[in-house]
Amino acid sequence: MTSLSGKYVLITGGSRGLGPLIAEALASRGAHIALAARSEAGLAAVAGSLSRYPVQTIIVPVDLADTKKRIELVSTVLKKFGRIDILINNAGLETEGAYLELPWEEIQKTIDVNLTAPMALTYLVLPSMLKQNQGHVVNIASIAAKCGIALAATYCGTKAGLAEWTSGLRLELEGSGVHFSTILPGYVKEVGMFARFNIIPHTLAGSCTPAQVVKAVLKAIVRNKSEVIINSTPTRLLFAINEISPSSGDWLKKKLGLVEFQRKKVLQKGDNPPNFIS
Repeated sequence: MTSLSGKYVLITGGSRGLGPLIAEALASRGAHIALAARSEAGLAAVAGSLSRYPVQTIIVPVDLADTKKRIELVSTVLKKFGRIDILINNAGLETEGAYLELPWEEIQKTIDVNLTAPMALTYLVLPSMLKQNQGHVVNIASIAAKCGIALAATYCGTKAGLAEWTSGLRLELEGSGVHFSTILPGYVKEVGMFARFNIIPHTLAGSCTPAQVVKAVLKAIVRNKSEVIINSTPTRLLFAINEISPSSGDWLKKKLGLVEFQRKKVLQKGDNPPNFIS
């Protein structure tokens, strides 16, 4: 069991959505928090809400798609905190839509933020973690990492890459004192696209609440869990079918109505998927 009290934590995506909730849960348990996101005003508001806890809180406005800014972020946090015990790669872009109708710049930025940034930040914090013989990297992925879906190919690809990279690195650094966890939420209600566009998650696809995701993050750190799936519907069978027979997995996703749900969701958000997807 790992105690969170006195730990120094860097959380990306700290200005809205799950980030502030994870930060509060950690701060309430005595962890010092460094919040990173693009919105300085958003970060300041979150930091203000954490002031009731007897911990240190710093904010670092940053665009994670910028290589130099990622280096500056880690350098700033290490200078102010002296160490980083836990890195939570939470920032992510919910890019959806017909692949060929997305501007390449949007696809590239999604890759930069969802996949390249977590890899780069981990690359930057690992030397100090290895030197202190302890540390934990938590990557917020998605069940989309296990089961691709139409009109979200770029998002699924980045989350799958994040999950498998985490698995490989966990094995590579086993016994080093540095641990790695992947969090795999289903559709998260109340935050993100579902809150902004008032979309109801597909029943068969399952969903989870922000509180459940926060609980999973705490569990992953305290109990050193390699992977935590959070979903109201059992999904491991679908994952298994998809791995054994991708064609059967595709058929099942269509049969369950997941493809149609995704098409309607993208339309509701204002995108224009091609007819052949339906």
